[in-house]
Formats: sequence, C-alpha cells, structure tokens
Amino acid sequence: MIEILEPTELPRARAAGALVAGILQTLRSRCAVGTNLLDVDRWTQAMIAEAGATSCYVDYAPSFGRGPFGHHICTSVNDAVLHGLPHDRTLADGDLLTLDLAVSLDGVVADSAVSFLVGDSRPPESVALISATQRALGAGIAAARPGARIGDVSHAIGTVLGEAGYRVNTEFGGHGVGSTMHQDPHVPNSGRPGRGYRLRPGLLLALEPWVMADTDELVTDPDGWTLRSSTGCRTAHSEHTIAVTDDGAEVLTLPEP
Repeated sequence: MIEILEPTELPRARAAGALVAGILQTLRSRCAVGTNLLDVDRWTQAMIAEAGATSCYVDYAPSFGRGPFGHHICTSVNDAVLHGLPHDRTLADGDLLTLDLAVSLDGVVADSAVSFLVGDSRPPESVALISATQRALGAGIAAARPGARIGDVSHAIGTVLGEAGYRVNTEFGGHGVGSTMHQDPHVPNSGRPGRGYRLRPGLLLALEPWVMADTDELVTDPDGWTLRSSTGCRTAHSEHTIAVTDDGAEVLTLPEP
C-alpha cells in the first residue's frame, strides 16, 4: 500500500515528525556512560504517553522478527545495527549506540534513527561509519523530488556509501510511511537511477542508510529481533522521515537547533 497525503494532512505529519525528533534529542542527551538500555526504553514510553501518541513497536510482529517486539524503541549497540531489542545492558565509554524510533500521532507515523558515541571516546572507525550514513542520508533527501524515481534516491544513497568504502545490504532499507509504519515503496540503500515508483507530492518516505564496517552480511540474535554484523564489526544507521512536496523534500524529523 502506498498512501499519498493531502496538503491539509501535512501539518499532522509535521507534528509527528517533531515529536519523534524531540524524543530522540532528549534521549541522546540522557544516554551516558552507565545508562541502562531498559531505562532508555522506559524514558521513551513515558514521553510517548505524555504526548498522547502511540508506539509503533510494542505490538509489532512482522515476519522478520520474533514478535511482538514488546518495547518502545530500538537500541542497537556497536555490532548491532537494526531492530536492537532493549535489554539489561549498561552503556560504556566509546559504545556506538543507535536509537530508532517510530511513533504514531493523530493518525500519522514518523520514523527516525540516530547513531552516536557514548562518553568521551571517539574511535575513528566509528566516527567514519556515522559520518557516511549521515552523508548518504543527505544525498538521498536531495534526490527525493517530484518526478524522481525510487531508484534515483537509492542510487544517491548507495553512491555515497560505496565511495566511503562500505558494502551495502539491500535486504532492509527505507520505506513509505503514513497511517502505518512500514508501507510501500521499499527504498533500498543502493539502486539504479530511473527505475521504480515515481515520487509524488504527499508521499512520506523514511530513508535510512545503514552500514557495517567490513561486511554486508547480517546475523540475528537469539532474541529473534536484533540484527548484527556477521563479523562483529561496528555499524551505524541514520534515518529521517521526509515529505515529498512540490519543491522537493521536507525533512519532518529534524531536531531543533
């Protein structure tokens, strides 16, 4: 299913995006050496409830997970890159943490992810991973304009990741959002320009470049959800929800300055 929002619905999408961005910004400021991932989940639950919104994750039970997910945010650390199930783990200096959050507010979903380093340590490999996903996300956003095709967006993302020296896994990638979290069209993180669905104003897309330092192969944790690099290398993931407009792409999940 592909949903196209009417112009009158865009303010609701903006509000959902602002909520997700604000929660992630708050969580990032709170995550420090000694923070437990279960506390991050509890903080998220409280902020979602306070806003009168609904988590997209608690009851989520797709074919690729051992559902329902049962938590309010994905917390992926170091070699974990996607769908990290919150568990009893305390963050250490230099951990690379990815927070991925999707929330429904007033019937519209926004989805965003941010990777960052905990504490004062700045391992160069981790800094490079995060930077590559951020640059790739920016390239994908720039390519998302009316009349462009999904392949144009995928190609822009994949070009940046490839030039940075990373192999790209296309099993999981970006996707449409709207009244539900995961919709068509699928947006792989690599692709051929000029192919695929043609973008239209009113389309909401969650673009999410993610990479692993030395592999493109994933393994699944015994928890049935957390996806890790097959070699144990570090990973990073950046995501924004955008709205395709007449003028290009509006980023709905940008944090406040």
